Amino acid sequence: MAAQIERSNTIENQQLGDPRTPIFTWRINNFSTLTERRLYSEFFIIGGHKWRLLIFPKGNNVKYFSMYLDVADSASLPSGWGIHAGFSLGVINQINVSNSVRKETQHLFNAKESDWGFTSLIHLDELYNPRKGYVVNDTCIVEAKVAIPNNVAKLTSDPKETDIVSLERQGVTGYINSILQILYHIPYFRKAIYSMPTTEYDIPSTSIPLALQSLFYNIQHSDRSVATEELSKSFAWEKDDTLMQHDVQELSRVLSGKLENKMKGPALQSTIQQLFEGHYVKYIESTNGAYKLTRKETFYDLELDVKGCHDVYASFDKYIELERLEDDNYQTRQYGLKDPKKGVLFTDFPPVLKLCLKRFEYGSTGETMMKINDYYEFPLQLDLDRENGKYLSPDANRRIRNLYMLHSVLVHSGGAHGGHYYAFIRPTLSDDWYKFDDEWVTKEDMRWALEEQYGVKQETNPGLNDTPNHSSAHILVYVRESDMEKIFCNVDEQDIPENIRERLRRHHEEKVLKNKKIAEAQRHTIVKVARDEDLVEQIGQHIYFDLVNHDKVRSFRVQKQMQFNHFKELVAKEFGIPVQFERFWLWAKRQNNTYRPFRPLTYLEETTPVGDLAILSEKGPNPELKLFLEVELGSNFQPIPPPRKIKDDILLFFKLYDPEKENLRYVGRLIVNVTGKPTEILSKVKAMAGLAPEEDVDFYEEIRFEPHVMCEPIDKNFTYQYNQLQDGDIVCFQKSLPVESADQFRYPNVHSFLEYVHDHQVAPKSISTQPISDADIEATYNQAGEVARSIASSSTSLLPLSSVDEATNQEVLQFFNLLEVPFEELATSRSSELLSCMTKIQTIAATVFTEDQQKQLNEMADQLQSKVDGVQLYHDEIKAKNDYIASLGGISSSILSNNGKDTELKQEDQQLATEEQELREKLERVIKQRLDIRRERETLYAETKDLLSRGKNGDAKIRAAKKELRQAQLKLKSLTDEWDFFKDQFF
Repeated sequence: MAAQIERSNTIENQQLGDPRTPIFTWRINNFSTLTERRLYSEFFIIGGHKWRLLIFPKGNNVKYFSMYLDVADSASLPSGWGIHAGFSLGVINQINVSNSVRKETQHLFNAKESDWGFTSLIHLDELYNPRKGYVVNDTCIVEAKVAIPNNVAKLTSDPKETDIVSLERQGVTGYINSILQILYHIPYFRKAIYSMPTTEYDIPSTSIPLALQSLFYNIQHSDRSVATEELSKSFAWEKDDTLMQHDVQELSRVLSGKLENKMKGPALQSTIQQLFEGHYVKYIESTNGAYKLTRKETFYDLELDVKGCHDVYASFDKYIELERLEDDNYQTRQYGLKDPKKGVLFTDFPPVLKLCLKRFEYGSTGETMMKINDYYEFPLQLDLDRENGKYLSPDANRRIRNLYMLHSVLVHSGGAHGGHYYAFIRPTLSDDWYKFDDEWVTKEDMRWALEEQYGVKQETNPGLNDTPNHSSAHILVYVRESDMEKIFCNVDEQDIPENIRERLRRHHEEKVLKNKKIAEAQRHTIVKVARDEDLVEQIGQHIYFDLVNHDKVRSFRVQKQMQFNHFKELVAKEFGIPVQFERFWLWAKRQNNTYRPFRPLTYLEETTPVGDLAILSEKGPNPELKLFLEVELGSNFQPIPPPRKIKDDILLFFKLYDPEKENLRYVGRLIVNVTGKPTEILSKVKAMAGLAPEEDVDFYEEIRFEPHVMCEPIDKNFTYQYNQLQDGDIVCFQKSLPVESADQFRYPNVHSFLEYVHDHQVAPKSISTQPISDADIEATYNQAGEVARSIASSSTSLLPLSSVDEATNQEVLQFFNLLEVPFEELATSRSSELLSCMTKIQTIAATVFTEDQQKQLNEMADQLQSKVDGVQLYHDEIKAKNDYIASLGGISSSILSNNGKDTELKQEDQQLATEEQELREKLERVIKQRLDIRRERETLYAETKDLLSRGKNGDAKIRAAKKELRQAQLKLKSLTDEWDFFKDQFF
């Protein structure tokens, strides 16, 4: 039965602060029979915007009912849109409304995050329990309350509109971005940062001062969001550190300490102290005032209690409140047994006063960290001289007026074990407030920056104080009114030292250029199109394994938004192939590291943008789109429509191996049905290869190249499905050889040839220009090969030689083929062939090579001629090398037979071949064991990941416990110092 859904259309649009917050109610009938994984409500309008609810009746991959608020028309909104809204989502209890489950939060909705809400709203067992009251008569009622301030209905982070630059989010670094924005908008601090000494050898990623200078300079001059990676690296943070939320107060203190250590010299020595350092006096005195002990201490920020305090003044009252030490009677020499009291008074406050509100504490059991969302007011103007300066000690300087203006509010949104930080700042202490939320900078109403961050009033929002998600002020920054002119000074270009300015300007320009290149690259993508012509050209010449080197095929640079159908027209113009005759295949990298076409593009995919298809082809930030263009040619060699491909059809590629010429080449491709057999296509395959119809052929499947070659025989009498062939597979074939004739060839089958190629692939060597020593024929030969290859690669007209006859061309080809022969074999049996080729090449060099190339070839020929005469003198040494190589299984029996056809060596070679086969089988077993181990490792990894996930809350507890322990240790030290001081005076 289909679920019936009733939706409330009664929406009241009140302004923020009105107790009748706009509410949308959604009644969902037949709730337990819903089959959809996700379900949207109808849209509703609040604050001039279209919204809708998104629910996951069975949970969004969790065992909880999931619910989100979504911007219904996000796809049609203009670029850069944003909507800031505070909202609550809830499931109504239809038996007792007071038991309804609600969670509240706020969010800046934008193109990247157009929906926001709660993945774990209520446990499914509780939701579907009929006795609980959340689903009654198979009906569930959910509701949303949404509040939008008038002035933030349309938001933007464009610096051109706000004249303020944002910071990019890096992991969960909202807390550091908020602190950095606060510090940057204290001009005196920014000016001091620019004056910090750095050396030309410093780099931002290892120097905190230079990283801050670079960051502040970029904020001051950039027209887009600025990254903070360099500063994170200067903290010696790894990538994982940016994914962990650090203690914001501790981070502020560590940063201040590091900067203070770096600020050397008269002008910088006391910058941190001058801005943030204050002092208070701790004292112990007798009840009757007969004696008093004092000790002066320094602070850079003050921790104020929230719980039990209505506002900042109440917290200061509690801070200086006298504590009677009733349980500890102190014996003094002069006054005897006394009942003392202790307290704190301030001697001076700093120009910039940081107040850290204690929003987190352990619960009554001492095991669970809780966030205190209690309602707590903080004034726009803070007077710490109130009531005749009751917060000040008697020796405080009363001539300094301690009247402060609120500069910034750092807000935490979330619960005790996670959340998000952002800041409200008024950069010039005017009435203009801005919200700094990573990449988003928005102008805000003062009430939203202040009153909405006070916390929750228990009496007006029952139950919300216990919810784990709510925003409230965590750190307050005040600036003393009498110091405003000094602190809010102008920071112009000339305030930055010339060397720093030039260095940062150069660094900034490089980053801008790099960002432009990245942006340009992000707007375009590279499409590489491989064709049959590329396979013919490359296989057997540049590559032997797989099908093509994509770096050597035709590439197109096109805009990502270009429709693929339009791209096909570009291809048609480039290759002269009509669009209707083109069929494109996507490439895929297989698990064995081979790269093959695996399916043709669908009709729907050909109507999508090229950039979307590139993501299918390759992973990464700027993926390339790699395609194979299938074009069928008719009898007149003109394009015709590609053959129809049905579900069970597969595309196979064919290579022909010639054991006599030791040559492997591409001959074509066929589409076959998996139920067919290779015997059915023998005539077509032979025709493609130019073989006689009566020739018998053997088929092999080229499977992989690394770590060793796998090229297995294919049984022609069984189906392709039986042989496990699929789209993109490569079939190598050759003439069938009689058993008695196999010994006539060095590499009688394609598998042995591919193994030879695999074992003889070496990195290219540099070409030496020094004369070759008479004592080393091998070096002479190797150098000749390298020079010849170099000449071949640099002469575009070398192969094929259109200016000479075919016979001479074949001599040139023979020369280069000989260069692939191992030196030991060539030196003992085929050196004369090389010299013959060299001589003939010299006769045609004038029409092929440049003068320098001719000179190189002439020198090579002279050197080789002088060596060949003495080759026999080294025959014994070379034979010893052959014997040694044969003992390692590196020389085939055919090569050994050329050096004497010794029967004993043949037997030894056969034995080595047997041992080699055993080793290969052992290697297969080892590979299988490695795969088993990898699977076990993946299983362990999954289990470890699960354990880490389970331990996430434990990590948060540990961090909170460490903070509590650190505070307890500081308090213990303070008490110990007081006791020692007291004991020295009176005992």
